[in-house]
Amino acid sequence: MQGVLTGFAVIAVVIGVGWLIGRRGYLGENGREVLTKLAFHVASPALLFTTLARADLSVIFSSRLLVTAMSTAAAAGAFVVVGAVRGWGVGRTTIGALCSSYVNSGNLGIPIAVYVLGDASLVAPVLLFQQIVVTPVALTVLDLSGPGEKGSVWLRLVTPLRNPIAVGSLAGVAVSASGLRVPGPVMDPLTLIGNMSVPAVLLAFGISLCGSTLPGRGADRHPVLLSVLLKAVGQPAVAWALAAGVFGLHGAPLLDVVVTSALPAAQNLFTYASRYLVGETLARESILLSTILSVPALVVIATALG
Repeated sequence: MQGVLTGFAVIAVVIGVGWLIGRRGYLGENGREVLTKLAFHVASPALLFTTLARADLSVIFSSRLLVTAMSTAAAAGAFVVVGAVRGWGVGRTTIGALCSSYVNSGNLGIPIAVYVLGDASLVAPVLLFQQIVVTPVALTVLDLSGPGEKGSVWLRLVTPLRNPIAVGSLAGVAVSASGLRVPGPVMDPLTLIGNMSVPAVLLAFGISLCGSTLPGRGADRHPVLLSVLLKAVGQPAVAWALAAGVFGLHGAPLLDVVVTSALPAAQNLFTYASRYLVGETLARESILLSTILSVPALVVIATALG
């Protein structure tokens, strides 16, 4: 229980600092944009490379990852179906699908895994799946659905290789799979740069809250509420049903997959929305509401299954 509250308290403080920075105008009019670009193009790729380069890729064959993949697909798929029917557009629907299923496995998942589950490595399957599969696919869709010339078929096929987030993730996986050990003089600077990612994302998110209206009341009300419902209730419910009913998990493994699926939408989704100039309000409000609702959800899950 303490781990849940500790993880949220840390995030709330950093977001609050970002809000204060925006309120006071310390970084000027373009502060949020600079932080977003820093996180997207530099810090996040470095963080993902250093994290995945040291990861044990054997976790991708676990039943826990299958539960994660299936529950993610179910939540994202439900949003995509509704978005297609309602005509919300490819880019906006993609951001909403991410907000419905992409969990905060890094800056919130790790402390909660330590304090609630007792092992930080338990979020590794979620982190790997999201960075190896979900992120490259989603960002490729955003790249191809955005304005501008799309180029030849070949350029479309190599779109993931031109995205810094995808490149950082895939490079880290390649290093881990090869068994190579990155020398300290190379890894240490990358680690230092990667450490900027989470603070930059949270500060940019806090700045974006300045002057914003109450979430769930504007033009994006319906996609916001749908994504939050899927994230806070739908995804963990599907994960529990699959883990217990299909894969026969119980005890600690069951608690693990349900807790990780109930984590709120990740703040870096707002970075993606800002980078592609699509669904920014949807991402901001979905992240905020899902973060608030995940507190009681995680408490209930930890109490019921712990």
